[in-house]
Amino acid sequence: MADFIHLHISNSESDAVSYDRKIDPNITITELKSVVEFFTGISVDGVEVELYKDDSFIMKIIDRGDQNEHKTLADFPVQDGMRLHVIGRSMWLDDNAVDKFELSPEAYDNRKDSLRHYLRQNKLGRYSEERAAQKLAARAHAREEREKKQRDATVGKRCTVLTKYAPARRGEIAYQGRVAGKAGIFIGVKFDEPVGVNDGTFEGKRYFDCAPKYGSFVTLDAIELVDVPSEESHFDGEL
Repeated sequence: MADFIHLHISNSESDAVSYDRKIDPNITITELKSVVEFFTGISVDGVEVELYKDDSFIMKIIDRGDQNEHKTLADFPVQDGMRLHVIGRSMWLDDNAVDKFELSPEAYDNRKDSLRHYLRQNKLGRYSEERAAQKLAARAHAREEREKKQRDATVGKRCTVLTKYAPARRGEIAYQGRVAGKAGIFIGVKFDEPVGVNDGTFEGKRYFDCAPKYGSFVTLDAIELVDVPSEESHFDGEL
């Protein structure tokens, strides 16, 4: 890892102020709290720090009551150009001692000297047309891939089922379609071994035939289609 990581630091008190800083990745979380307090004025007491890549939330690095005090910044998936968003109460603000200057969301949106206006004018961050186009293209590609997978997941196709907390299970597709009382499309799988949860029925309705414990209904995301060579290909090169 590089000697220093270049990070943006924003805070919950105002999105009109942010800082760019190079930070030693080997500092402890306790030391990081002091760094963000220095730049943002937000007290280390009860502070939270979130990690973002552009506008995408990655994870919380500091949470209220966390036990990460002795970890270092390098223990987290922090990369150059990411943003630390600091959440908490500024020590520089005392609501009881001074009158607050507040803007409505509409008034702030119309200001010409705000960070939001700068980002919008320069098509940066959430206002980047290129980023928006990339997100749309990625969503379209994912939708096309899912539709193709659904078309290919026909009855009789071999598949591997991958679900949380269970080993990979092999079988063949015995049903594709709706299941009573459930939203979305389900794949009925007849397993090679008794590693399922039913016999092709769900709530008393039969969707396909198999022995008890040889069947299950799973979502399309839980299967991987398996290409099985034709019988003739097993004997290529033989007379």
